[in-house]
Amino acid sequence: MTRSHTLTFVTTAALFLWAGLIIGISFIEAPIKFTAPGITLALGLGIGRLVFGVMNKVEIALCAVAMLGLLFNHATRKEWTLLVPITLILLAQTFWLLPALDVRALSIMDGQTPPASSLHFVYVALEFLKFGLLLTTAAVVHKATVVVKHAERLRIHRMQELVS
Repeated sequence: MTRSHTLTFVTTAALFLWAGLIIGISFIEAPIKFTAPGITLALGLGIGRLVFGVMNKVEIALCAVAMLGLLFNHATRKEWTLLVPITLILLAQTFWLLPALDVRALSIMDGQTPPASSLHFVYVALEFLKFGLLLTTAAVVHKATVVVKHAERLRIHRMQELVS
């Protein structure tokens, strides 16, 4: 089984970019936006809906890049075992949490007071989990390639010694 350094780079780059996106948007932009002068709750929610909608599409693209990178780079079971839950979290956010949070945001923007909900906390918790899994997966992908490449070099070196 040969592994490509290029595919490893592309895969880990996608995973690290995705993790950076979570830091920048979910952990920094989202909470700070509401502290800006003149930002009302309705305006902040409107901006958040737009930003998280775009972020979700970028996350889907980065997930596809990571999956293709693993597929074409002969991924180990451990690598897939880490990427699958990340993908499931993304799917839950895409098809359940973001739409539900959009309904709440639109309700608040229309001046209504929806009943209390823990959806936002669930989303944040999943962001932390996804962030940790992304970093772990990137490290495992890198290490798997280094191990395979080292084994290949060792095998070639031993063959050269036998020939000489």
